[in-house]
Amino acid sequence: MTTRRSFVRLAAGAALSPLAAPTFKSKASERLARWRLGDSRDADTIAQDETYWEVIQREYTQDASFINIESGYFSPASDVVLEAQIGWLRELNRIPSFYMRRRMAGERENLKQFFGRFAGISPDEFVIARNTTEALNTILHGIPLEAGEEVLYNSREYPSMQEALEQRAMRFGTVNRVIEIPWLPASQDEIVQAYADAMTPRTRYILVSHMIYLTGQVLPVREICDMAHERGVEVIVDGAHSFAHLTEAISDLNCDYYATSLHKWLGAPLGTGLMHIRREHISKVWPLYGDRRAQGDHVGKFEHIGTHPQGTDQTILDAIRFHEAIGAERKEARLRFLKNYWVERVQEIPGVRINTPLGDDQSCAIANVLVDGRTPAELVDALWDRYRIFTVGVEQGARIAPNVFTRLSDLDLLVQGIGEIAAG
Repeated sequence: MTTRRSFVRLAAGAALSPLAAPTFKSKASERLARWRLGDSRDADTIAQDETYWEVIQREYTQDASFINIESGYFSPASDVVLEAQIGWLRELNRIPSFYMRRRMAGERENLKQFFGRFAGISPDEFVIARNTTEALNTILHGIPLEAGEEVLYNSREYPSMQEALEQRAMRFGTVNRVIEIPWLPASQDEIVQAYADAMTPRTRYILVSHMIYLTGQVLPVREICDMAHERGVEVIVDGAHSFAHLTEAISDLNCDYYATSLHKWLGAPLGTGLMHIRREHISKVWPLYGDRRAQGDHVGKFEHIGTHPQGTDQTILDAIRFHEAIGAERKEARLRFLKNYWVERVQEIPGVRINTPLGDDQSCAIANVLVDGRTPAELVDALWDRYRIFTVGVEQGARIAPNVFTRLSDLDLLVQGIGEIAAG
């Protein structure tokens, strides 16, 4: 029988030991990492080796009754990450308040140290958020901005972020300067120039997506940041689709603010995200939720949201381990190869239009396709009804977003389907 005294001894022991599930599952990622390191070929060569990627594909359990090429909303976690999350949740449920009061602070700090090394940012410049929308709302409503001062962004920014700025303009008289940028630019210089030409003496901030959610178009964020900083303008980056998709670290971008959803291309659980604010800006940004340190320079003021979903957050560690076991460069190369594989086959079909620039620096996994005579919704419905291919229709067409678990046979069926739909 468990007595009060034996329970206390048990709980104290648990507080000193690592969680069983994450330790167990990290071994699976270590096995993949050793296997990866045994192959010295370059990333582009490995990207085309189906035998190599079959090993990765077996780490995912997906419903076999349809083909999922919609990783843009959120990407499924690998089996090892899913089992790690279950392990974390069981541990917290086993010693709930004890864990939160005695262990959470230390393990959350370890998480931040680990994540900071992975993302290339200091732990005192970011917090774990629940998604990009929450993080960017905190920034957009918290930055100092007077009536008449401008935020510059393009018309294809994520609607929730446009709505946040529209609401701020209605309440406080700030100005939203909305521009159009080229859909299929000849070079990234056209994009930088579009932002430079639109700036005025009243521009204080630029909001820019690293990867546009509609089409997968990659914008030259580093060049935009460098240009803006020369004019004293700060840059807020929506990294929802680029983080753990492209190999660039956050620090490579030279941005002032950054937000992303870790449940997308990192494959962390739903409800995990990131908000990064450069150290020199923290004191001037108001937190979205009340905190007595509101005007202080400690990033912890942005974490005052109530009880944290700690088991979910801790699983980020396991998602990072799995991502690194694959290898960031190999993952990016594979994702770009998958996009090119189907795009090169359908772009020659009469009546088919690709709405995404295809240069290696302009897109990666995501591309947008439309068939003449079909609305995006009609194209998506036809792919589902006839071929059990699931994706999403957006304003420009069907957004196709394969992932590392996607097989070439899946994309062969996509190509066949688009061709037959185009042929009527």
